[in-house]
Amino acid sequence: MPEPVTRGEVLVDADDLAATYPGATVPAVASATFVVHGGERVSVLGPNGGGKSTLFRVLTGELTLSSGALALPAGRVALVPQTERSRLDFPVSALDVALMGAVSRMPWWRRPSRADRALAREALDRVGLADRAQRTFGDLSGGQRQRVLVARALVQDAPLLLLDEPFSGLDVPSAERLRALLDDLAAEGRGLLMATHDIEQARSWDRVLCLNRVQIAFGPPASTLTAQVIERTYGSEIVTLPGGVELGILPAHHHHHDHGGHGS
Repeated sequence: MPEPVTRGEVLVDADDLAATYPGATVPAVASATFVVHGGERVSVLGPNGGGKSTLFRVLTGELTLSSGALALPAGRVALVPQTERSRLDFPVSALDVALMGAVSRMPWWRRPSRADRALAREALDRVGLADRAQRTFGDLSGGQRQRVLVARALVQDAPLLLLDEPFSGLDVPSAERLRALLDDLAAEGRGLLMATHDIEQARSWDRVLCLNRVQIAFGPPASTLTAQVIERTYGSEIVTLPGGVELGILPAHHHHHDHGGHGS
């Protein structure tokens, strides 16, 4: 794979960032001030409608700022969407999906080259799916599809990966395998921003950005995820975990999603 950025290099520098959708009068996200460095794993925590997806749209350039400033010194940003929202009826292979990462950075008239295909195979190998290259994407397990989407982002050669609830609907072995992969990518110097509802998962990453239409807090989990911050982030969605010690959130989707698609 191409060399990632130097660990510690600034990848995102947001200063009082705000973004408003066309026709709306109130910003969908506001007062966001944070920095992400190469090698950092940052959880973006918040309720549905809290601004997580909006922030990702701003970082990918899909939505422009309404105020504030945003610098992306390392340039390229790759979005890793939820596999559950992917179209599974297209007869494309895992290799085809990974190769889409090359298409995103070439002129429309160019076709992927042999070198691009080699890069896509290398990316599939990197995520542990070299032997699934010719399998139809929709026939893979949820965890395998999620890793193919990570491979596509690697082919984009982006130093910053935006992950939209990547563990949603995965069984435990699949989630563990994906977690190990993401840790490895961070260790190589990539920056990771992960939208999530899972407070316990956020505690295990380097920093946490709490959003509820405005930025509530940003910093290391130990000092940021206080009861007060969690309450301001989630409001009425809060539940008390067994034991009554910590506050936590029951992700809205966890109780009704099909966890089918076993395999890592």
